[in-house]
Amino acid sequence: MAHKHYCQGTKCHTYDTQSRIRGTKDNKVLRTRYAYGDNESWSANQWYLYFCDERCLHDWLKEHLVQLINYVGIKTKPQETPVDVVKETFNRTDWQGNPYTQNRTTIKLKQNESNVLT
Repeated sequence: MAHKHYCQGTKCHTYDTQSRIRGTKDNKVLRTRYAYGDNESWSANQWYLYFCDERCLHDWLKEHLVQLINYVGIKTKPQETPVDVVKETFNRTDWQGNPYTQNRTTIKLKQNESNVLT
């Protein structure tokens, strides 16, 4: 379902682009653009529901981020994810046939019984 909201950017109406110009003859204004997006196609970028572009998103965040963090709550302890650290050694040869050893470290995530990473 498509939503049509005005961009929430605090300075959207001040940027001089053709898409913002409205009015007739001597009564021209720069107007806030629409922010288009829907919950299905923009799931990874929900900000498109409320902002017309990243510049307006960042303008809004610059002004409201501290208030937003205080409302949501600031983390008071670090989060952790259980992992397995696997170290492997490989014997290789270079392009001239000379042997060398290559070490590789792989980090694999572990999930607990409830499938929630802690």
